[in-house]
Amino acid sequence: MTGQGLAARLWSERWAYVFLLPTLLLFGAYTVWPIISSLYYSLLDWNGLGAERPFVGLENYREAFGDPLFWQSLGITLTIIAVTVPLRVALSLLVALVLNNPRLPLARLFRTALFVPAVTTTAIIGVVMGFIFDPAGGPVNQLLVDLGLVDQPIDFLGDPSTSLWTVMGVHMWKWFGITLVYWLAALQTIPVSVYEAARTDGAGSWAALRHVTLPMLKPFLIIIALLTAIETMQIFDLVLTMTNGGPYFSTLATEVYIYQQAFATSTPRLGYGSALGVLFGIFTLVLAAIQAIGIRYANRARSSS
Repeated sequence: MTGQGLAARLWSERWAYVFLLPTLLLFGAYTVWPIISSLYYSLLDWNGLGAERPFVGLENYREAFGDPLFWQSLGITLTIIAVTVPLRVALSLLVALVLNNPRLPLARLFRTALFVPAVTTTAIIGVVMGFIFDPAGGPVNQLLVDLGLVDQPIDFLGDPSTSLWTVMGVHMWKWFGITLVYWLAALQTIPVSVYEAARTDGAGSWAALRHVTLPMLKPFLIIIALLTAIETMQIFDLVLTMTNGGPYFSTLATEVYIYQQAFATSTPRLGYGSALGVLFGIFTLVLAAIQAIGIRYANRARSSS
């Protein structure tokens, strides 16, 4: 009875599965299969080109745990997250509070202007920023020299003390609009009647912000911060086009190091790069699990408020 009922139900919904089939095929070809392949390649000593693929088991993983550059790259990735995520979340919240004011003139124009970098190709931005921060005639250095703020041009991308901060600044500017949209969407969930009740009770703008807006936005803070953190880990194309991980490994994010080991060295090591990718994927899954817990907590906090 159960089997017949299930078969009848599947047949009655057959067109839904037919329309889902292209998505399932693409997901399997470009997501599931690469994951399985990476797990398999991580157990091999293979350069990605030759026919010989010696099986080495967990040797690549043991090497990864003892690789100082891998841990340095992971530390750089965590530094980027720790610095840019709080700044992006806080600054975008402030801007969202301003742009959410319906009486603000040209608010839509400002929203669009701040969102345009998010839809621009990251690789193009990286190349353009390389020219903008060029110490030999770049507009940033030209402006600093003309204003008398510096005596000589600063090599923003060629100096290890400034390269990572420059990349982080460009990354924040590039994806600022995404976090801004998150906050604007969160602000739209606050009922207008709540503000009307606050004004009836004599609350001014500052009191409404402090006692109404911010408390009701608190559940969204966890979700937006975690979404921004996971998104920040995907900084490969920007770092590759701006610095290629240099100078002196100062901007060597984990994704760039994986790429270099698997494809960009004189002797590519696809097996070792796959092992690094698997470890980085596990790290990403940990953040995703934290995100799921955070979303559940945020939903409970919102339902109880």
